[in-house]
Amino acid sequence: MKTLKDVISLKFKTSESEGVIFHGEGQQGDYITLELKKAKLVLNLNLGSNQLGSIFGHTSVTTGSLLDDHHWHSIIIERHGRNINLTLDRHMQHFRTNGEFDYLDLDYEITFGGMPFSGKPSSNSRKNFKGCMESINYNGNNITDLARRKKLEPSNVGNLSFSCVEPHTVPVFFNATSYLEVPGRPSQDLFSVSLLFRTWNPNGLLLFSHFSDDLGNVEIDINEGKVSVHINVSQVKKNRIDISS
Repeated sequence: MKTLKDVISLKFKTSESEGVIFHGEGQQGDYITLELKKAKLVLNLNLGSNQLGSIFGHTSVTTGSLLDDHHWHSIIIERHGRNINLTLDRHMQHFRTNGEFDYLDLDYEITFGGMPFSGKPSSNSRKNFKGCMESINYNGNNITDLARRKKLEPSNVGNLSFSCVEPHTVPVFFNATSYLEVPGRPSQDLFSVSLLFRTWNPNGLLLFSHFSDDLGNVEIDINEGKVSVHINVSQVKKNRIDISS
């Protein structure tokens, strides 16, 4: 396909911070890749570069954050030549691609939810998308409906289920005055804890526990946007360990 205009739209939700949403490339060096990186949306686009290196078409735009919250997010990409409108959840960003070419020349398949292994280093390091998509529309074609009715030719529809499975995690909301207290295990000599958290606040206490027999305590907190672990041990010379990340 050699197109001057493109309109691509879809909705997605995921709890993963990395994953290729869709990808297409051509033999002339053209490509378009939409992916999640560190829970942000990244659009990589190249309408063509020349071998001499005087025309460099690669363009990369990042938008959004915290998109791995398992809520639905909508994307619309509208391209007319080098002019691009990228809309994420009704927030539109306008930009122009680098280079001198106006047409997107894709010789191979367009893949949704991942990219085929091409032998290039870029395809090796990218994760496939894990989550749900709906209302996938590519230049007027309802991809979701065509895939469900097996009307895409040629196509490789592998391990798709046309339903969205909800995660089994149960979140807990704290309002800065609430807390959750659970019983300790005094006979254990191992302390282990894991959790996922999300907050807009730069400071706050995540966890505190006394060790039994007055041996000290452990504290995990957020301080100026960094997570810190403080371990106080009362019966040794070096009685405090501080770890910050």
